[in-house]
Amino acid sequence: MLLRKTALVVSLVAAALFASAGTATAAPADPTPAPATPEAFAAAAANPVIVVGGLSGIAVAYEPMAARLRADGYRTFIYQLPGLGLGDIPTSARAFATYVDQVRASTGAATVDVVAHSEGGLVSRYYLKRLGGTAAIGRYVSLGTPQYGTYVANIVAFLGLGSCAGVVACQQMTIGSAFLAELNAGDDTPGAVRYTTIRTLQDELVRPTGNAVVNDGATNVLIQTYCPLRVVGHLGLVLDGTAYTIVRGALVDGPVRPNCLAL
Repeated sequence: MLLRKTALVVSLVAAALFASAGTATAAPADPTPAPATPEAFAAAAANPVIVVGGLSGIAVAYEPMAARLRADGYRTFIYQLPGLGLGDIPTSARAFATYVDQVRASTGAATVDVVAHSEGGLVSRYYLKRLGGTAAIGRYVSLGTPQYGTYVANIVAFLGLGSCAGVVACQQMTIGSAFLAELNAGDDTPGAVRYTTIRTLQDELVRPTGNAVVNDGATNVLIQTYCPLRVVGHLGLVLDGTAYTIVRGALVDGPVRPNCLAL
């Protein structure tokens, strides 16, 4: 079973690399249509939202999440990690810092909110914690981010496939890595940013699932605490309606009230 999962991850990375070959990250453009309801007008006045992809996550994979946000009136952008996130996470974070500045300049917003999936949550949190990003971010929401690492990354080496098959970001997401030790030293939630993490018991790639939380005042939400029958996988976190209702609540500083029947 572990070998099949590892093979699946490797194949997904390869497919994503093939699909993105020859593409470049363009300057952000605001694709959000004009709001049509009072609630949407309120959202349009709120912070722009950047959806940050994860390891091997091409931008189009996050369009369903972005579409939900746009339908709720948010000015929404999708950030695909450089090199699909296979490289050094701090390097990706520095590129992300530039993108945040571009979004702020193009929208005139002082701060933006971040909704980040998987590795994207580590890239965003490194920006917040080590690159002075707390002045530019109002809310940070992570979906299935291995904040304290995942043993799935360790298993690649255990199976004799090398150190994460040579993928630097995978090495850095290994439990006990030097990167995670440096990232998690001190306060997990610096600045005035409101931090929310969302995780699921069925996450195939973040194990143990408790490693997807952060300390020091964050709101850490386990979907099955509220919706015990809801089955959501790692990739499903960006597609699932219940997960989205948690995201939407976090973006308005609301209480945790997931809709367990949301599509």
